[in-house]
Amino acid sequence: MTMPEFKLMFIRQRKYIFLLLSIYVLGWGFTSHQPIFLGLILGTSLSLFNLWLMTRKVDRFGEAIVKGERVRSLGMLSRMASAVLAVMIAMKYPEKVHLISVVFGLMTSYIVIMIDYFFQSFHLRK
Repeated sequence: MTMPEFKLMFIRQRKYIFLLLSIYVLGWGFTSHQPIFLGLILGTSLSLFNLWLMTRKVDRFGEAIVKGERVRSLGMLSRMASAVLAVMIAMKYPEKVHLISVVFGLMTSYIVIMIDYFFQSFHLRK
């Protein structure tokens, strides 16, 4: 996979996550389940941030490999720290933010990556 394809994949996945976030905002605004949707918004927003971090790190990783430089970490610690932050916020304000929804929101980017992969592999087979 070339780097432009990799960046196109990130752009496509980012659009899907923004679509989900807009649905969550509508759910937060128009339903009586505000804590659940706020948890989904918080988790999905940090999931998008983690996806951006991972994309940036993978891009730098590829550049380092091409240049023959030393390869650094892919930033697992920073992604875990953002997940811990989201859980801490949910635990601090349990009446406002639903903890399980935060956890589902944090998994959103990985689910979107898998769904995007299956759609793209199905599309390429045609």
